[in-house]
Amino acid sequence: MVISIANQKGGVGKTTTAINLAAALALAGKKVLLIDIDPQGNSSITFLKQEVIGKSIYELLTEPEVLYEDVIYKTSVPDLEIVPARINLAKIESKLIGEFDAPFRLKDRIEGVSKRYDFIIIDTPPTLGLITVNALVASNYLIITIQPSYFALEGTDDLLETVEKIKARPNPNLQVLGVLITLNDKRTTLGKDINDQIKSVFGEKVFHTTISKSVRLEESPAYKESIFSFAPNSSGATEYASLCQEVIQRV
Repeated sequence: MVISIANQKGGVGKTTTAINLAAALALAGKKVLLIDIDPQGNSSITFLKQEVIGKSIYELLTEPEVLYEDVIYKTSVPDLEIVPARINLAKIESKLIGEFDAPFRLKDRIEGVSKRYDFIIIDTPPTLGLITVNALVASNYLIITIQPSYFALEGTDDLLETVEKIKARPNPNLQVLGVLITLNDKRTTLGKDINDQIKSVFGEKVFHTTISKSVRLEESPAYKESIFSFAPNSSGATEYASLCQEVIQRV
């Protein structure tokens, strides 16, 4: 089961969700692979020290002789492994431009290992370029993260249009698994109004779980931990555990 987490807006909790959903699934007894295809590599440095990262997703996608075994790293969470990204991934669009199989590189490389895992979670960059297209072509499902701000729904039309184009040809099986409201402030009227607006657009696709604004969630990557080991009694840990259960039920 391959799930991409995407939104071309930055700062909407994509990486936080990728890290903590992957950890929650592993803690629920699933075998999980987290693939970081964001050149910023924030998912990667949450679990790995920069100096231990040798070959990465860039080499896997550009060098046919590189195998998954060369780019999979263990994390401190049992049953959670990661394929990291480094800044060199930013060069991949220019490297693959004009290659006939460019949108299929990730799908082709995942096929060899997907049977080893119950879930593969892909953390995407805040763009709709070739990297994100690779993720969507390789995925069964998409989770869209949305922050409840005035501009929350701005740009989601472009993302949904991209999803429809991918369903029309390279990946007809792609489905939106759900829309996750992140960085939620339940106390404000504006927050409630925008939550209602998001629900009116996406209906049943909106997850019942919302992720609250949380200092603990922001701090945990700096300590190289998921929220479950960093602050196991926090609202963030409770909410991501709840999201994990919803994801398992929906798939």
